[in-house]
Amino acid sequence: MKNVSKKPFLALIVMIVVTALTLSLAGCGPGQSKGSADGAAQEPAQEEPGEAQDPEAKDPLEEARDNKQEAQKVNTDNITINTQSSIRIEGSKTIYIDPYKRTEAPHDADLILITHAHYDHFDEPSLRNVCGEKTFIICPDSMNVEVEHLDLREKGRFAVGPDTVTKNMEGLKGITIEAVPAYNLNKNFHPKANGWVGYVIKMDGVTYYAAGDTDALPELEGVKCDIAFVPVGGTYTMTAEEAAGLINKIKPEIAVPIHYGTIVGTAADADTFKAAVNSGIKVVTKVEDAK
Repeated sequence: MKNVSKKPFLALIVMIVVTALTLSLAGCGPGQSKGSADGAAQEPAQEEPGEAQDPEAKDPLEEARDNKQEAQKVNTDNITINTQSSIRIEGSKTIYIDPYKRTEAPHDADLILITHAHYDHFDEPSLRNVCGEKTFIICPDSMNVEVEHLDLREKGRFAVGPDTVTKNMEGLKGITIEAVPAYNLNKNFHPKANGWVGYVIKMDGVTYYAAGDTDALPELEGVKCDIAFVPVGGTYTMTAEEAAGLINKIKPEIAVPIHYGTIVGTAADADTFKAAVNSGIKVVTKVEDAK
């Protein structure tokens, strides 16, 4: 019998041992899946309750910034109403609506909007005090001659009827004005035939609605705005309850009662209006001399 060398067998055994140690260190063995000690596939790591994140969720800083921008967008800090329906809106342009009893003379109006011809909305001394060389005036068609006779030396004038839309006017880029109907349904103080108006004004990303003297008309229910100025004093216009009903259909973010506190109506009408407006709509009183 030949003497067989044991060296090849020893080399084979060493190779097997080294291979086994290598597989063991790598976490694998015969019949095992990589990453598992018992051959079973590993489950993905589970998130603790409350850790799952909505892929649609905003970054907290981004959300805070958006909320701040929204808060800055719609507010009434830039609005003054010295009396009745005499509104001043300060933005990229200065807009007056029906200036009345404006005793100071800043001559700072970029735009004056006149809703109709009654003295508390078409007040010559106030118009002269706020009108200047840069001023544009918008008035109803039926009042164009009256405004012209005042010789206010305004920069430009536009005469409009209900449902007229004026935009990109010279010197008033970025501002859109829409005239909407304003008249009485069951009284004759503001006849529909006169063509008197209210205005929807878009400026600086905010839409304002100034109703003028009107009742709660069906055609006004489609007005879209952020801030609405509506008369609440009754007698010549809608009552506080009627005004609230209109606001609840229009659904602005903010409603501002006007046309009360001096000539007709009292501060109590503003309170009645506020109580009847839906809770999701903020009511802000701005008439400075209301009694």
